[in-house]
Amino acid sequence: MPTAAERLAATGLVLPAVAAPVAAYVPAVRTGLHVHTSGQLPFVDGALPRTGKVGEGAGLVEPAVAADLARTAALNALAAVAALVEQEGGPGGAAALDRVARVVKVVGFVASDPAFAGQPAVVNGASTLLHEVLGEAGVHARSAVGVAVLPLDSPVEVELVVELHPA
Repeated sequence: MPTAAERLAATGLVLPAVAAPVAAYVPAVRTGLHVHTSGQLPFVDGALPRTGKVGEGAGLVEPAVAADLARTAALNALAAVAALVEQEGGPGGAAALDRVARVVKVVGFVASDPAFAGQPAVVNGASTLLHEVLGEAGVHARSAVGVAVLPLDSPVEVELVVELHPA
């Protein structure tokens, strides 16, 4: 059975550095065997690749693009989990993801044009990435929520709750 690091490599992605918080919070906290991430934006190298509302039409972020952004936000959330595991003395980098017993819950927020109702398809970008990287441990419960606006005018935001294997 491949490791999370091997699965991540197979996707062609690399676990990024944890995005710096944009306000007064930390990227992830642990309580017992559960790690809760803060909402993660789709930062790439410290910047949002796209901003604005998701929907169909001129000036809007297309749903397929938003799904790719949700994928990036989920990768950033995994980076926050991995960094917390490493900070607590566990393995570093993508190897830390092998401590994930399962993704319990994903909440995806989509900054939506009022006429847009395809939030589940957008958040599928995050869900698919989690399954690709974590295998069956990446199968989860989920909410996909349309909102008026997100921090920094991000089109999407993703937060995770994961359960870790005991050390």
